[in-house]
Amino acid sequence: MFYEYAVIAGYFLLIIGIGFTFKKMAAQSTSDYFRGGGRMLWWMVGSTAFMMQFSAWTFTGAAGKAFTDGFAVCLVFIANTFAYFCGWLYFAKRFRQMRVDTPTEAIKGRFGRQNELFFSWALIIFTLINGGIWLNALGVFASAVFYADVGTTIIIAGLTVVFVSVLSGAWGVVASDFMQTLVVAVISIVCAIVALVKVGGPIELIEKFPSDFVIGPNMNYPLLLVGTFVFFLAKQLVTIMNLHDSFRFLTAKDSINASKAALLAMCLMGFGSIIWFIPPWASAILYPDAAAAYPQLGNKAADAIYLVFTRNAMPVGTVGLLLAGLFAASMSSMDSALNKNTGIMIRSVYQPYLKRRGKQVGDKKLLRISMVLSFVSGLIVIAMALYFKSLKELSLFDLMMSISAMIQVPLLIPLILGIFIKKTPHWAPWATVVLGLFLSWSVKNIITPDWFANWIGIDGFTNRESADMNLILALGIHLFITAPFFWATSFFYKELTDKNKIQTDRFFQNLETPVIADDLQSDVDRKQRDKLGGMVTIMGAGIMLMALIPNPIWGRLVFVMCSLIICAIGILLKRNAKISAT
Repeated sequence: MFYEYAVIAGYFLLIIGIGFTFKKMAAQSTSDYFRGGGRMLWWMVGSTAFMMQFSAWTFTGAAGKAFTDGFAVCLVFIANTFAYFCGWLYFAKRFRQMRVDTPTEAIKGRFGRQNELFFSWALIIFTLINGGIWLNALGVFASAVFYADVGTTIIIAGLTVVFVSVLSGAWGVVASDFMQTLVVAVISIVCAIVALVKVGGPIELIEKFPSDFVIGPNMNYPLLLVGTFVFFLAKQLVTIMNLHDSFRFLTAKDSINASKAALLAMCLMGFGSIIWFIPPWASAILYPDAAAAYPQLGNKAADAIYLVFTRNAMPVGTVGLLLAGLFAASMSSMDSALNKNTGIMIRSVYQPYLKRRGKQVGDKKLLRISMVLSFVSGLIVIAMALYFKSLKELSLFDLMMSISAMIQVPLLIPLILGIFIKKTPHWAPWATVVLGLFLSWSVKNIITPDWFANWIGIDGFTNRESADMNLILALGIHLFITAPFFWATSFFYKELTDKNKIQTDRFFQNLETPVIADDLQSDVDRKQRDKLGGMVTIMGAGIMLMALIPNPIWGRLVFVMCSLIICAIGILLKRNAKISAT
């Protein structure tokens, strides 16, 4: 375990270094702190957009689902790829063209002050809950690695994430996301290659899987998978390409870079949709009783399958690198959430409150207040994660999907449809959310999978089918009732009584007007490449040191090859920075 601890310690030092490296770039103004002043290059923005959809849940809850059910888990990630494709085609550049620092400022422009305040509090609360799920996923896995208490692990990991977010704001968040993308890519590709070698290739992987690889076990009605996939396409589009999650692209330096960022996220997600899950699929063949190794995790034992694989099949030190990747994934999701929440609190709650009282606060003081709020938000997320750890009867996959379908979708439907349906009364957004939450309650308590089975005259569903059917019912009711309700409110729109018409017209005018970077951008571009190039090179050198760990020759070569690839990327960034400076 010494080598694993050493790798993790080195990773944490690197992350702390990123925080200090980008501290000055975030300390200029609140705009720099919240969104990097809207001056980031496409490969930085794309990596953070990708990592926001990743999180430790992918290596835990989703991996556990892959271990038990086969290919079905990929449906979620293929739907993510489709959402980013739509982002490249339409949404990403328009989000950047809204010309705002926080997503709720965009909501204000589209729907008015009343809805800005409503969604500010609703989205802050939901983001804190989501952050708790991400951090809980990390705690589950990390506690299994160190045989430590899940609660203690959650607290330590959470405080580390809070440190990075508070110190360097959006610049530190996005820079660390780029670094973390490299870590995740290295781990995923290496583990996938080793897994395929162990099972004898992709054909053997499919043929030897314990159950039907595509359909999986406990599935009497395979048509449910088709329905689940169709609804996942709609769900992921709603939950990724909306005014709230537009913050992913607000940091881009111009419209073109925003579109390129979505394209990069699409490619990474599409490639990863298969690569990530090869080790869990292989583990179902190589280590069919792997989940029994961690009975202390209850029904979440399968969520530690990546740990089982790396401990049994990978060189010594890989577990530490894997855990570093898990920290990377969780930190990218959580620090982005904290940074976004802080921006919402300052711009949409605190500053309007001061304005009503006739007071003004300088930008530097707002920056200090932002850091305090980020710290407090982090403590709340830690508390949420500690609560979720007690829910051992739910797998992380089901927990994530259930909360997303029941709460997130109705909350975000007005924030995507409002981009296309221009004339709606001021009460339409919050009324749509209230209706959606009521319908979610109905699905949870009345229109259940058992009720549906009785209604169509079948004996019932297996546990797995019930979980899938619950998602289909929840998503279906929102797509066929909640979304049409928002559209129908346009019949009640009266232009003469629309107090927000001027702001709304300006919002849609901005939406179609390209953003072009100014003359000062070249110096910021050079700094991004130079600072990140140095940090990436240091990370590559650190991985090279892992070749000294006692391992078979092939194990040492794995670390050498990974190091050379990462170092090459760092050197190219540094050279590009020098060329642009001349």
